[in-house]
Amino acid sequence: MAKSKRKEYINSLEDKKYNVSDAMEFIQASPKVKFNESIDVAINLGVDPTKSDQNVRGATTLPAGSGKPCKVAVFVEGDQAAAAKEAGADEVGMDDLAEKIKKGEDDYDVVIATPDTMKIVSPLGKILGPKGTMPNPKTGTVTKDVANAVKNAKAGQIRYRTDKGAIIHGRIGDITYTPDQIKQNLETLLEDLKRNKPPSAKGVFIKKATLSSTMGAGVEIDLSSLTY
Repeated sequence: MAKSKRKEYINSLEDKKYNVSDAMEFIQASPKVKFNESIDVAINLGVDPTKSDQNVRGATTLPAGSGKPCKVAVFVEGDQAAAAKEAGADEVGMDDLAEKIKKGEDDYDVVIATPDTMKIVSPLGKILGPKGTMPNPKTGTVTKDVANAVKNAKAGQIRYRTDKGAIIHGRIGDITYTPDQIKQNLETLLEDLKRNKPPSAKGVFIKKATLSSTMGAGVEIDLSSLTY
């Protein structure tokens, strides 16, 4: 994308809130790049991220998927291992899987574990934590039902967590998605966030939502045009 065209495109964005259909029309009209851009959302929440009881964390399975292939590894053994494989897991193991991760041979998007395997997984926190792939019950990645967790991950489940600015970031599709698919995914995510509102959070919880493509400008969404 030439810089002049990109600047012209960004400058054409009006200072107003858009419904998803108009926002996607603007985003999809942007100068093309040589790869399939993702559609990302940034959601500003009315929480204090410095308070541990106001950290918002969870996972949402997007009805239209995320538009990104998901590589899944599972810490499990016995009959559950076969079930995880059948559900689509790319890698299943125990100590052998832990050794791969320690050696840096882990390009997994999601890591799932059963509760009884956490004794093996916990020491990997320094590796998996910074990558955002450390199994956690709040995101459904520490579970006895590994087959269902694998299916959810493969179906386009996204995991989210408030950052230091009280903002949730997530991929909810790609540039080829229709406005209806993006709207459906966004409403599902907002509905899930609303369910996870911390009891101690006061005032407006979902304050702002902004859509953008990988290389594009952020387009603020009119929240009143959504159902959640």
